[in-house]
Amino acid sequence: MIDRMLTVGGFTLLSRVTGFVRDIILAAVLGAGPVADAFFVALRLPNHFRAIFAEGAFNAAFVPAYARIREQSGAHRAGLFADRIFTLLLASQILLLAVALIFTPAVIDVLAPGLVNDPSRYGLAVELTRITFPYLLLITLVTLYGGILNALQRFAAAAAAPILLNIALVMALTLAAFFPTAGHAAAWGVLLAGVLEFLLVAGAAKRAGALPLFRWPKLDVDVRQFFRALGPATIGSAGVQLALFADTIIASFLPAGALSALYYADRINQLPIGVIGIAAGTVILPEMSRRLAAGDITGASHAQNRAIEFTLLLSIPCVAAFFIVPDLIMRALFVRGAFTAADALAAGRTLSAYAFGLLPFVLIRSAIATFFARGDTATPVKAALLAAAVNIAFKFLLMGPLAQVGLALATSIGAWINLGLVVWFGLRAGHIKIDERLRQSAVKLAAAGLALAVVLWLCAAPVTQLLTDWHGIGHLAALALLAAIGAAVYGGIVLALFGRQWLATFRSRSR
Repeated sequence: MIDRMLTVGGFTLLSRVTGFVRDIILAAVLGAGPVADAFFVALRLPNHFRAIFAEGAFNAAFVPAYARIREQSGAHRAGLFADRIFTLLLASQILLLAVALIFTPAVIDVLAPGLVNDPSRYGLAVELTRITFPYLLLITLVTLYGGILNALQRFAAAAAAPILLNIALVMALTLAAFFPTAGHAAAWGVLLAGVLEFLLVAGAAKRAGALPLFRWPKLDVDVRQFFRALGPATIGSAGVQLALFADTIIASFLPAGALSALYYADRINQLPIGVIGIAAGTVILPEMSRRLAAGDITGASHAQNRAIEFTLLLSIPCVAAFFIVPDLIMRALFVRGAFTAADALAAGRTLSAYAFGLLPFVLIRSAIATFFARGDTATPVKAALLAAAVNIAFKFLLMGPLAQVGLALATSIGAWINLGLVVWFGLRAGHIKIDERLRQSAVKLAAAGLALAVVLWLCAAPVTQLLTDWHGIGHLAALALLAAIGAAVYGGIVLALFGRQWLATFRSRSR
């Protein structure tokens, strides 16, 4: 299982690295002004719907169902199920796309109402959204194909697909001079990326002999069970996305640059979430589904505990870094071109607020896998909706004194509540069983993370002062040196606390 997590995490890391290149170019070309705000609204809208209908609800319902049907009834019946879901999914997405393109101004009015009083940003946001929204249809099909491949234990193509978004955006931005604005270039890059991702994952599904075909929908037992799971999952995903919609809505009333600060801080925050949290969740869901379908409850619980343990090992250093040196991270990565030191300061403060919720962000996918693998999508919905309500309430309380930093902090508070409720529900139902090894590991890793934070705090000022004017790349050099120091300190402490035998267990599972 660990080797598959490393495969997904490795491709996701490559995606994030190319994403940083993309964001560096975005920052340099778009900056954090009105055009950037309009583009990020246009980018957020299809991504919100994707998170609700595709990666969120659909994966939660489809992957366990497909894995269960294939395990219990064979590949032919699983293929029939995938064909019927594919036909229904494509029809629904075409209808949604038509409605969105016709009523785009109304969508912007609802989701970014603060732009209505700014004609330049509003008109541009409408225009760019009409370019980016077809991406939703393409990426939804990518999610279906990726879910099939994941259930077949083939993770590489789906994990690599997001890299194409970064490459397409970079290519488009290098040709920005040929478009009305750089925002138009970026929007067309998003649409191109959807086409490329679709071709990549569809090709992988075809090579695996699992490419879905058009088949007249039939509400058989499998399809009905899928929709019973999809309904609660959609409500839960909608609740989470409602909180993110609130970010867009509220930030649209804040001064220009707030949306951009949220975007750049979230991009950094998404690095460990994607590389570690989502990679673990992507692998553990079909793994637990397969084990539970075979009656191996103990094995499913053991797999979940080891996934959480591995997630904590890799994510705790990121928490320490985001808390201690967020401003340096933003200056090193983005201050160039139109992106100023003031923009970096605003984004850095926002990142530190996101850091407060990073652990629940990375752990939630592994935690809810135990419910989804059992076909229970309703219980995580209760936690998600309660957390979303608290999240939104705190956004309104904190937006005044803290601006976009308050929005990020509210998101972190909601993440802790969501994880806490999921774990409580899981323990009460007996679906989550925290073993003694995980308890001991969590305490030791927390101690290692605290020691790392102290070392970073002590070293940040002298390292930055030493290298800040070093050949124009001082901030980047300072960040690299601190990363090296932090890796040596954290790795040494982990080795001292756990010993080589504990680390060898992960290597042996990887092999």
